[in-house]
Amino acid sequence: MQNYPYIITISSEKGGVGKTTLASNLAIYLKAMRDDLPVTIFSFDNHFTIDRMFELPGQNLTGTVFEMLKGVPARELVHVGQYGVSYIPSSTELGEMNENFRGPMSLTRMFAECGFGGIVIIDTRPDLNILTQNALYAADRVLIPVKDMPSLENCKNIFALFDQRGIDKKSLSLIPCLIDSRIKFDGLFKDQKTLLRAFAINRGYRCMDTYISKSPKVESLNTNPDGKIYPILTHARGTDVHGQFTEIARDILRNYDATPEPRSCLYAAWLREKEGKKKESYLARLEGLAERCLVCGALLSEQPERRGFYYETSDRASRGFLHSDCFTDLLCAALYGMTDQSQAYGAARMVIADRAQKTVSLFLPQSQGATAQLDYRQFSHDGDQLFRKELSMQGFSEGEFDGMNDRLFLLLNESLAGYEGSLREEAWLAVHPVDADAPETVLQDEHYRAIRQVHARIAEQLGQSA
Repeated sequence: MQNYPYIITISSEKGGVGKTTLASNLAIYLKAMRDDLPVTIFSFDNHFTIDRMFELPGQNLTGTVFEMLKGVPARELVHVGQYGVSYIPSSTELGEMNENFRGPMSLTRMFAECGFGGIVIIDTRPDLNILTQNALYAADRVLIPVKDMPSLENCKNIFALFDQRGIDKKSLSLIPCLIDSRIKFDGLFKDQKTLLRAFAINRGYRCMDTYISKSPKVESLNTNPDGKIYPILTHARGTDVHGQFTEIARDILRNYDATPEPRSCLYAAWLREKEGKKKESYLARLEGLAERCLVCGALLSEQPERRGFYYETSDRASRGFLHSDCFTDLLCAALYGMTDQSQAYGAARMVIADRAQKTVSLFLPQSQGATAQLDYRQFSHDGDQLFRKELSMQGFSEGEFDGMNDRLFLLLNESLAGYEGSLREEAWLAVHPVDADAPETVLQDEHYRAIRQVHARIAEQLGQSA
């Protein structure tokens, strides 16, 4: 048994072509032909035909396809139903998912992480919304029912989607459905199936050799005085459709057996590789960190809980963490000339600390002749400038400390010093607030990517103002 599901998507933008009949009965045939093969089905449409076909009387339902799309693992929502076919109950709430569901490969990821194998059949809506697109991209096999020229014409949109994503179109197969054998034509194309297949091949579409006939007997299985839905396998054995579904199921099983690694498996391997690279990048960033707080010089490992800020220079030559209290005291002294002896220092310090926790601080030292200046700015986490102040750094170039800017001078010297004691030309320092309970998370890919984006915006603004 495969550890990852082989996914079949039934899709067409045209309604009334027999999608749900194909999906639900194919599930039953597959299960009947191979009893030990798990077969699961669900629908993105809200007609609840799947539920009426497979739900057992009195069955306790624990969730629907809506919960699956919201992130509940699919294995927790699968219910074993009639005929041994498993199903995930349908939902009327999927409309809002068109707004909230992001990413064309989200469903592929869900089934790469679902934890069960076998065959999964997805019945889609007659449109190409984001859920249908996800179902198409996740599929190892896409069956596209066509019954007439308009439904054949709509196929081009599905093929175009695969071209846009660079996905191999070999998984796409047209299947003529609801073919009325009584309709005959003069000339080369003598009947509907021959005509549809010829037009499909002429357009470069793959078309199954098998087709599904239009059958009053089969139609009565869905519409009858009992209000029930009966399967073709048990209630239409004497029809051509029974033999046609048998052939389709055999074709599906041949493809299933010939696919040792379905798309969900390949995607899972890609995710593992991606996560491995993320971990390598994260560890590499951890290795390059300074061991001490540049303001007080104390080892960060001795009091790791005090780390509240992450700093990085524009050239990434210097990176590390700062103690929250050290950085706050630095800002109080450098920006406002305040120390713990100043009046109302406690209240002012709280305001300054709060501001620092909500912004990115930029330190850009500049030399104007013999005088050193500091261009200090604060930016939002989106990179918008919120505050700017120019500060004199008298004594900095001479290496003199004045008791007020000692912390600032230490930070700049330790992070931006170049050869022979001078600062690296055009380099600047950015200080970011971090979660004091887990400061290293700032170096994880998604968080560190945000830092690099802010730095890019800062560099752009510095270039414009230069």
